Amino acid sequence: MKSKLGLASVLFIGASLLLKVSGLIRDMVIAYYFGDSFVADAYLAAFIIPNMFILFMRNGMKNAFVPSYIEALDKQRGEWHFGQVFKGTIVISLVIALLGVALAPVYIPLFYPEFSGQATDIAIRISAIFFAAILFIGMNAVLEAFFDSQNRFTMSMISQIIVIVTSIGSAFLFANRIGAYSLAIGYVAGAVIALFVMLFSVIPQKVMTFRRKLDWLEVRQFYWVFIPVGLTVAVGQINLMVGTMFASHFQEGAVTYINYAKNLVHMPQGIFGVTIGTIIFPLLSKAITTDDRKLFKRGIEQGLTSMYLILLPSVIGMLVLMPNIISLLYERGEFTAGATMATTQVAYMYVGSVLCFSLNNIINKGFYSLKKGHLILIISSLSILLNMVLNFILTAWIGYRGIPLAASLMAFGYVGAQFMVFYKLVNGLQLKYLAVECIKITAATGIMAAVVYPILQLIGGWHDMLQIIVIALTGAIVYFISAYVLHSQALRFLLNHLFKKKRKA
Repeated sequence: MKSKLGLASVLFIGASLLLKVSGLIRDMVIAYYFGDSFVADAYLAAFIIPNMFILFMRNGMKNAFVPSYIEALDKQRGEWHFGQVFKGTIVISLVIALLGVALAPVYIPLFYPEFSGQATDIAIRISAIFFAAILFIGMNAVLEAFFDSQNRFTMSMISQIIVIVTSIGSAFLFANRIGAYSLAIGYVAGAVIALFVMLFSVIPQKVMTFRRKLDWLEVRQFYWVFIPVGLTVAVGQINLMVGTMFASHFQEGAVTYINYAKNLVHMPQGIFGVTIGTIIFPLLSKAITTDDRKLFKRGIEQGLTSMYLILLPSVIGMLVLMPNIISLLYERGEFTAGATMATTQVAYMYVGSVLCFSLNNIINKGFYSLKKGHLILIISSLSILLNMVLNFILTAWIGYRGIPLAASLMAFGYVGAQFMVFYKLVNGLQLKYLAVECIKITAATGIMAAVVYPILQLIGGWHDMLQIIVIALTGAIVYFISAYVLHSQALRFLLNHLFKKKRKA
């Protein structure tokens, strides 16, 4: 069992990396064809609103369905529960899709009143197309959550990769004819293809009872847990929409800079943060099911330290290389050197948010395992108000660059509040262990930065790709040695875990 889980973890990390690379290529395609023009602003702004519901379904479903399905399996009701959730989600997704399409001419001008008439028209049509995809995304979300509960994490990644690849392919084929609409149409096509791929895998297993009558009581009981979880996920997208709304009041391109910088800086979180969180979630759920509180708390502590061990050097390394990375990835076609500089400045401000939200992903998994998602929802709702206040103050001070700074400050307060509530909920964690590990990892990262920064100055005239490779390799070696010499328990845990898996495989 452990060897299978180890293999699943490796495959999931690979699939997560492929997913993030695919998403990065999509952003590069948008930058190539539309640069930082009003078309790019309209597309990115229009996608945020339906994506709030997409994440509500996809990530919320995983966090709610995994523990409920494991519990249903223990009661010999797995097939029934799976089928009822799937059928109920079809109905709910259809309602959301129809409302989103019909109301697009209302909410786009309401949220982005500073857009030009042409940009508004583009945003309305694109948002309607994305909302049409939610019918299929809802079904995909249930299937992806099922695969996660089986430790088949790569299937959900493959589903999302299909959607991104079809979006990119559609842009290459049709962007010159129909502009940004090509990406949205490709997204819908990918959602349909992904649905059939997963159904082809699930149906032969006979793990879902689909023909029986829809039991709304079963569906209501599930969604009573799911809705707070889904809304909590959607809160992050609401905060992003708040930032985009403020960005739309500034010059053309501000929305684009904000989105590209956020996606790039949060890439380590998407690869390692979500990976670690998703892998430990079934283990935490099992610990709760067996009432092993000591194992549960130890899993949270190891998750937090492992996350910090991987994320901190990744983010600091990205900061050192940020101008090189953005220039290498985006500066071609319609994306100019000026756009590169503006995006780089925004990216620096997002550091706090990626670190805080990555750690918070572990704490959230703990709340969801305990079925206390409503507590996160309360704190998350307050974060929206804090984000709006910070955006109002900081954008008046430093323009659109205040938007990512507001996100970082909000994330710090949000995660701090969540940790304190969770700490009381589980009757404490080993704070000394967490603090010592934090200090060791921070020190190792500081040593890494002190070594690589002078090297970067010496090779500043080299090609961006060579600079990135040299600094990344040097930094990784220095960081690993430093963390090992400082006796980081998180590093030793990961190494022992990996070698144990290899020996037992």
